[in-house]
Amino acid sequence: MAKAQICDLQQHLEVTQNLAKKRKNDSMERSPLTDRKINVETVADSNKNQAQRSRLPQPSLKRMRLNTTVDNIDPAVVVKKSVCSAASASSKGVSSRPSIGVRSQYGVGLARAIHGTEARSRAVNCAATVAGVIGKKPRVAVTAPSIVQTAAVGSKKRPAWDLKGQLSDMKVQLGNMKTRVCEYTSKLEMSELQSRQLHESMDQRDKQLDAARAHINELQSNLKAVELLLKDREVELAKCQDENTAMQGVLEVRETEIERLTGEVTELKTSRSVLQSNYLTLSTQAENTENKLKMKEMELTQKVTCIEEQQSTIAEQRDMIVERDERLHCAEQERRRLHNTVQELKGNIRVICRVRPLLDSEREGLSEIQNVQFSASDEKVIILTKSEESHTGHDRKDEFKYDFSFDHVFQPIATQKDVFEDISQLVQSALDGYNVCIFAYGQTGSGKTFTMEGPDDMTCDTKGMIPRAVDQIFSTAQELKTMGWTYKFTASFLEIYNETIRDLLVTKPEKNVEYEIKLLNNKSKQLHVTNLKYVTVTMKDQVHNLIAMAKANRSVAKTAANDHSSRSHSVFQLQIEGSNSDRDLQCTSTLSLVDLAGSERLDKSQSKGDRLREAQAINTSLSCLGHVIMSLSSKESHIPYRNSKLTYLLQNNLGGNSKTLMFVNLSPLEENFSESLNSLRFANKVNNCVIGTAQVNRK
Repeated sequence: MAKAQICDLQQHLEVTQNLAKKRKNDSMERSPLTDRKINVETVADSNKNQAQRSRLPQPSLKRMRLNTTVDNIDPAVVVKKSVCSAASASSKGVSSRPSIGVRSQYGVGLARAIHGTEARSRAVNCAATVAGVIGKKPRVAVTAPSIVQTAAVGSKKRPAWDLKGQLSDMKVQLGNMKTRVCEYTSKLEMSELQSRQLHESMDQRDKQLDAARAHINELQSNLKAVELLLKDREVELAKCQDENTAMQGVLEVRETEIERLTGEVTELKTSRSVLQSNYLTLSTQAENTENKLKMKEMELTQKVTCIEEQQSTIAEQRDMIVERDERLHCAEQERRRLHNTVQELKGNIRVICRVRPLLDSEREGLSEIQNVQFSASDEKVIILTKSEESHTGHDRKDEFKYDFSFDHVFQPIATQKDVFEDISQLVQSALDGYNVCIFAYGQTGSGKTFTMEGPDDMTCDTKGMIPRAVDQIFSTAQELKTMGWTYKFTASFLEIYNETIRDLLVTKPEKNVEYEIKLLNNKSKQLHVTNLKYVTVTMKDQVHNLIAMAKANRSVAKTAANDHSSRSHSVFQLQIEGSNSDRDLQCTSTLSLVDLAGSERLDKSQSKGDRLREAQAINTSLSCLGHVIMSLSSKESHIPYRNSKLTYLLQNNLGGNSKTLMFVNLSPLEENFSESLNSLRFANKVNNCVIGTAQVNRK
């Protein structure tokens, strides 16, 4: 905008300068006095030769000489003298009525023009005012009074012999020209001032942009430093765990030896008592027995000394174990803090885009994906392209590109393992005491259920995010037992169909059973669903069986977009309760894994009847989810959680005290371009949200 204004001002300046030069050249090439001189000579010759044709008085030779003298006068000198005389006359208060000589020889118009200096002085003051605003000295133009122009325009054409009248008219024109030149000069100076101000504003914006880029580089360097420190802490933690395991093995060996030595001491004491009781009866063997007894006492003394040494060693080993446990606990706390710092730097609400590959039935006539492009150097960028026929020509096609950037973009060749590695650190935060919510968004047939649960014939490589997250939770909890942590897990699986909650862990649901979302108690903010089946699980295989049961009970139907379309939102929740009795620590959290229903528009799904009502309920709940996220981002006082059962159930997992990740799944088919574009636009809004810093649920 600023550059366009500068160009307009420069063009205006050039036009003004060219116009001034052209008028100056025209005034120099042709002088009105020269034309008048020629006309006077022509009239004089005609009067000499044809004096008999006119009865009007002919000009005398004296008047002819006067006209010749006037023609030889310099116009600039005449203008200067006339203006000075007019100014002196107005300052002394001369009468507005002209003298007799002037009236009789040149008419009343010129006499009135002499007294128009006051009007001209106002024009000069305006030019001076404009120049003063710009900051330079005004250029006062010497021109004829403006009243002369009015008189000249309003009067009839002057006769050829009235040279002074014609000269005054020319002065008026010259003054008008100079006035316009002053105005254009003022406009030019104002334009130059605006141009300088615009250049200064652009320089200031460039400096601000450089400062912002430097700040971004600094934050990125800090993130890399924290990640390196976290890796070092994890290595130290592994070393401490290995040392602790070794020390525990040594302690068990020493305790076994102590028990053996204690048994031997007991046996020696028993044999000593027996010897003493038989001392009187075995007098003949007293000496031998006494010697043996002394030897036994010496051995006993040595054994006692050895036992005391072993006990002191055991005490030292126990102190060392306590110290190692303290160091291990501090290292674990530091790991959790650094891990949470890394997750906060990545953002408490993150968006990951995943494009599914082409199916075997879709590869006919398609060698590769055409309307989706990826950046070779940046794994965070995805580009949608579409070619349309031009509205102006039949042969040419216009190509439209839409660029989007997220936390990570997975191409069709990405495996389930690759995707889970990117979110595994977020699952770890659930064990550390943070509420975590991971949900998949996209149109029907874009791969949401495959991403979250996996296929029907699931293998180790095709496991979805839900079973992989469960495996990581149980394996990590087993490792934390060595640090004194014990965990209790409670699983639930439900679906929200037409704004109605259904329990997916019940094969034959009972009639007239209502499921309501309520607070667990008045002191806690934790939510639970009444009459919902909550299963306490101790092994990951139990959770896998629950997932298979829920998948079989979920509501699916055939639509125009997919033969097996999920017509409900499935929500898997794993409540985690951890405790460390040695250090009197407790933490609670909820891991929510959500597979949302398809987000396609009604005209795309071609739904009718029950399918139409299902699609309307799905789109309404997804709109409420978007409103909740936008309200959290703008930090509004009221968050509309209760507008939908989905947002009301997940309110503790979407607020500032949680970590949220959204998968946006895309179909690579060109016929789904509009739905893919809408999904990316919604995901871009979510990616720009900032919901605050999550707080750990620890007591």
